[in-house]
Amino acid sequence: MANTDCRNQTYNADFILLGLGHVPELQIFLFLLFLVIYIVTVAGNILIVALVVADRHLHTPMYFFLGNLSCLETCYSSTILPRMLASLLTGDRTISVRGCITQFYCFAILAATECYLLAAMSYDRYLAICNPLRYATLVNGRVCFQLVACSWTSSFLGSTIVIIFMSKLMFCCANEIDHFFCDFSPIIKLSCSDTQLLELTVLTVSSIGSLIPFLLTVASYVCIITTILRIPSTTGRQKAFSTCSAHLVIVTVFYGTLIFVYIVPNTRSSKDLHKMFSVFYTVLTPMVNPLIYSLRNKEVKEALRKAVSKVLAFARFQTVKCSEMGIKRSGDPRE
Repeated sequence: MANTDCRNQTYNADFILLGLGHVPELQIFLFLLFLVIYIVTVAGNILIVALVVADRHLHTPMYFFLGNLSCLETCYSSTILPRMLASLLTGDRTISVRGCITQFYCFAILAATECYLLAAMSYDRYLAICNPLRYATLVNGRVCFQLVACSWTSSFLGSTIVIIFMSKLMFCCANEIDHFFCDFSPIIKLSCSDTQLLELTVLTVSSIGSLIPFLLTVASYVCIITTILRIPSTTGRQKAFSTCSAHLVIVTVFYGTLIFVYIVPNTRSSKDLHKMFSVFYTVLTPMVNPLIYSLRNKEVKEALRKAVSKVLAFARFQTVKCSEMGIKRSGDPRE
């Protein structure tokens, strides 16, 4: 509802992100902690993308989706963490209204795209386990590209509709956002415009962008688990489950924290808990995704081992070459 008591007050040009709390003694520690998380996240996800591109054994639909997911996670972290790190380092918590809405726009696109990609990956695992004979024909390069393109396009269109409505909001009273990034609920709480139409639009768009992919993901895994349980041998069940276990862990962590943040009522007593779970799905999930896939996936570990071996071999070759050049120069009588 609109905050009618504030309509005649001065328009606020900036918001203040309160972040995770203001304890001066912890600012440097939090800065270093989140800096390490950001570096590990970017390095880990870029490494996954590089392995998928470079290793021909990973040129399969599952790893095509994984490469796109890792690229998305890099952008996801870069939308939130750099601004958060700058605030922790300088103490400047202000952000312009336009900058805040832009951050939410990027966040909304990436979050919705991740929901679609996770659904596409679960569909890929469903066909691989439940319909293996037709897998190669049903999931080819063209289908994979279309699924990824539809994921990004749908997220972009849905988020753009929401942002068009948000850009018309007026902010006249309090300008403090009790969060570490610009999320939807904290923003509209500061608005003195009528937000009923906007909230209805967000409910519709988010249902399409997150609820439908979630239900498709759940349906896929119900079929997958049912099929795995029907496999007579224990070895066969373990082998089938190992092909989707990493993705299942990521889906559980992502949707588990997402449901808690956006479904559980945000009361005064649970506000800090909501922030903590927001850190999980916006900061920690992008960091652990590469670790989960690299530790639980034989193909990725093998590709990583080959890449490290090639780098070490190249380094040894360059060292020997430099040593030989040094010996030749030292033995040259003209020197």
